[in-house]
Amino acid sequence: MKLKEKTGGVTAAKGFWAAGIEAAIKYQNRLDMAMIYSEIPCVAAGVFTSNLVKAAPVLWDKEVVENGEAVHAVIVNSGIANACTGEQGLDYCKRTATAAADALSVKENAVLIASTGVIGMQLPIDRIVAGVEQLVKSKEETLAAGSLAARAIMTTDTVSKEIAVEFELEGATITLGGMCKGSGMIHPNMCTMLGFLTTDLAISKEMLQQALSENVVDTFNMISVDGDTSTNDTLVIMANGSAGNEMITEKNDAYLLFLQALNYVNTWLAKKMAGDGEGATALFETKVIHADKKEQARVLAKSVICSSLTKAAIFGHDANWGRILCAMGYSGAQFNPDCMELFFESRAGKILIYQNGKAVDYSEEEATRVLSENEVTVVVDLKQGNEEAAAWGCDLTYDYVKINADYRS
Repeated sequence: MKLKEKTGGVTAAKGFWAAGIEAAIKYQNRLDMAMIYSEIPCVAAGVFTSNLVKAAPVLWDKEVVENGEAVHAVIVNSGIANACTGEQGLDYCKRTATAAADALSVKENAVLIASTGVIGMQLPIDRIVAGVEQLVKSKEETLAAGSLAARAIMTTDTVSKEIAVEFELEGATITLGGMCKGSGMIHPNMCTMLGFLTTDLAISKEMLQQALSENVVDTFNMISVDGDTSTNDTLVIMANGSAGNEMITEKNDAYLLFLQALNYVNTWLAKKMAGDGEGATALFETKVIHADKKEQARVLAKSVICSSLTKAAIFGHDANWGRILCAMGYSGAQFNPDCMELFFESRAGKILIYQNGKAVDYSEEEATRVLSENEVTVVVDLKQGNEEAAAWGCDLTYDYVKINADYRS
């Protein structure tokens, strides 16, 4: 499949509008409310936090995605998570959806809600409702509107995250766009992320859900910043069918092409979140290759990028490979440490560190140079089979503690 990146995010696909505005939910003088809208009814799919403590918008969205007929809009606020807010929090979701439904002339259960920010605070619902009205008035189909929406959902993120791709399917040009936020409290299933995908593909709700659920296993569920799984994790995809392709209703070649595009977009967004972890100076990737089983590779890769000691070593540009072996050893996955190789890799080069049970004669200076880039990869060659997996995290810095020590203020 020839996949082409294009400018834009959630408004790149045909028929999608967006807006981002200042509503003063918690922040002052910055965008903090966003909307995505399709006049054409969309089928929607979603995956949500595995945390037993689920925010009110997560409960709302699960009901809409699982039992609703069509979705037209998503309303998002940043600053306050609307989590651990009781019945009032659920009522505020309903009031937000009602305000959007009235302004857009759609059904209340056709509106998804998402929130991110401080847990335990009640939303200023009057500002939320006023913000909805402003979003509806401000919505545009432009790429710039999509970029405003991507900025409006940020909390401690340092950069907005959006991407769009297109590919040909049965003579039709299909576009898939997305945006996400996430910087801290990142440890799926899912992570403290909000992610929104839009496509003009014609696909059944069942196949859309299957594609999303299948793909997150190797994308968003393979990232971690700090080991904390949030109350608000939400990833939804809306498909309005505007591209005019034949409806995908089974796992055929068209479905597999879409899955490739979905994997590309979700991998890109996941890596951007990991690299933008709170206080991070480097994206830290672990690739496990030549594993006997896929799940073995996943578990080992994830264990390494989740190790606080290894993350601290990456921050210090220290080739402390023993921490990596240690993290692999307690992961629960089986492997033979006496029959494997370990490499460090970056734009500065690739260096073999460990082989067949012991360190090789490598240069510490060269290893430090490789580890001093802003994207660093650990390659683990198990020499057992043909399976592989990758996981993404970031280094652990002084600023992570500083950011989270005064987050509520």
